[in-house]
Amino acid sequence: MKKVAVSLFAILAGTSFALAEDAGCEAFKWPVTREQALFAAPPAAPAGASLAVGAAADLALVPFEKAGFAVPPEHAPAAGTFGAVASVAVPPEGTIQISLSGEAWIDVIQDGHVVKSSGYSGVKTCPGIRKSVRFKLAPGQATVQFSGAKKADLKVAVLTPE
Repeated sequence: MKKVAVSLFAILAGTSFALAEDAGCEAFKWPVTREQALFAAPPAAPAGASLAVGAAADLALVPFEKAGFAVPPEHAPAAGTFGAVASVAVPPEGTIQISLSGEAWIDVIQDGHVVKSSGYSGVKTCPGIRKSVRFKLAPGQATVQFSGAKKADLKVAVLTPE
């Protein structure tokens, strides 16, 4: 009986893993095809850059202690991780979607206050795209902070939701 149970578990575990792999980018709550196209060859941007809505950038990160965060990150970065601060001009419709190629925390600050996200989708099985987060903001300037990244570069796309 134990051999049958173990074999059945192994089959089921393998099946669920295969399904997760097959889901890939389709597992996001919303389409990420624009990000896939933009992440193919985004221009390099230094920490402190202005990010354009409708575009992507290959953002250079710095050790988080040197990032110059406007407010402390909502999730304290681990030692040895990277971060950056950037700005974005929020369009009149006010909602933006920020998608990342890798693991990192996103804080958006407007008028000195951290704005909570209005939607989140993250998938580990989509090559080149790790997460996509939506924020409802007032039109005008906003500061975006990236923290807790394990690598010193991060592809970032800022889009209006589809």
